[in-house]
Amino acid sequence: MLYCPPAFRIEERDDLFAHMEGRPFALLITNGADGPLVSHVPMLLERDRGAHGVLAGHLAKANGHWQAGDISAPGLAVFPGPDAYITPSWYPSKQEHGRVVPTWNYTVVHARGPVRFIEDDAWLLGLVTRLTDRHEAGRAAPWAVSDAPDRFIEMQVKGIVGFELEIATLEGKAKLSQNREMVDREGVVAGLEGEEGGEVMRKLVKGAMGEG
Repeated sequence: MLYCPPAFRIEERDDLFAHMEGRPFALLITNGADGPLVSHVPMLLERDRGAHGVLAGHLAKANGHWQAGDISAPGLAVFPGPDAYITPSWYPSKQEHGRVVPTWNYTVVHARGPVRFIEDDAWLLGLVTRLTDRHEAGRAAPWAVSDAPDRFIEMQVKGIVGFELEIATLEGKAKLSQNREMVDREGVVAGLEGEEGGEVMRKLVKGAMGEG
């Protein structure tokens, strides 16, 4: 379960999907005999399959995750988004009453559901082709799976195992200073402008303030 006070909750499914598609490098988590098993992999969202969509990806066959995971229990895919440290020095209310503490702003989506692993070569070839086409789209000279020799691709496919996670529940959180007074939120926006890598979070906080 994702701890998510109402002020931070992402409610709309399209917004959850947009986050997942915009940040496709995710964590696949399943139960193992000695605790959670975690792999970091790009995932492809198929919005129109199942009740809430299906996630697909692949692991190296040498990665014991797929054999050691207990797939009788639901798996979890975690899609982290932008994050940033927020210093209370940015809050004007610090000068007023001093009742402020540091925090961290971030966005994240959790997708939970049954997982199955797939060893079918034709399915795997279709998956890596779709993944490649998705991430090569828009490049000046996009690479395609068909650019490589057929035999080479066949051998690469034999070295991986696929998975699908059928999404049963989706939870999203966007902690963007919504719990602060407007003057403090404006202070966060101003403070992030001078932070290395802070521009993305600055835009998100402004968006949560309705400023676009």
